[in-house]
Amino acid sequence: MTEEDALAALQSRLAQLEEEDRISEESRGPVTLQQDSVGRLSRMDAMQQQAMALASEKRRQAEKGRIKAALRRIEEHEWGYCLTCGEQIAAARLNNDPSVSQCIGCAGR
Repeated sequence: MTEEDALAALQSRLAQLEEEDRISEESRGPVTLQQDSVGRLSRMDAMQQQAMALASEKRRQAEKGRIKAALRRIEEHEWGYCLTCGEQIAAARLNNDPSVSQCIGCAGR
């Protein structure tokens, strides 16, 4: 994967994550007590859905951070090299996830 391919893939994924954030914004809001609901179980279900939405948002934020860091490495022409040992990251690893920052050896430590 070339830097240009990685740049396009990373920008596309970042846009997709931003759209997912926008779509799920309402489900992350506070759970309100609705008098017309069946009761405690309905509220518990709503709270569980809110917790799942918040966990998904946290994962998206972490992925967005990794993508933004990879975009900076592309700008600085450091993309594709392990941040720990400085060796080149395997092409198959970068093809699988262009945001990775470590070679397989350093990632396993």
